[in-house]
Amino acid sequence: MTEKSELPGRVGRYRAERLADREKPMNHLEFFALDAGTISWKETYNQHAKGTIFSKDMLKDLETGMSVRLVRYPAGLINPSHTHPCGHGMYVLEGILVTHRGEFGPGSFVWFPEGDVMFHGASAHGDVTVVFITNKPFEIHYTSTSTL
Repeated sequence: MTEKSELPGRVGRYRAERLADREKPMNHLEFFALDAGTISWKETYNQHAKGTIFSKDMLKDLETGMSVRLVRYPAGLINPSHTHPCGHGMYVLEGILVTHRGEFGPGSFVWFPEGDVMFHGASAHGDVTVVFITNKPFEIHYTSTSTL
């Protein structure tokens, strides 16, 4: 059994590892736990959405490209029409997720098949935070019109 650690990002009796802590690929068969509250939000300006999208990387399998992260869209920010060569799901933790297929609140899980043209983001009423899961390496390709 691993010793309990008081370091940020460590929870329980097991050593939790963040992507930033690792020098080798993360083995998706290993158990780990982490406290997402100890991970800083990464800010990425998106020129297509004309705003900053926030994320916290939680897991990435370097063999398959599968990844899990927290993503937060500020109120009113919509990532315009785009596609992905991977399927991805969003589990809504808080706020309202606005998509090309409707609006979804906390507790909703929304799956976007690879290749679909989509848009998604936060309602004008508040930020939306989601658990963002991909089944392959993540890429984004904006449509030529990139409109809602």
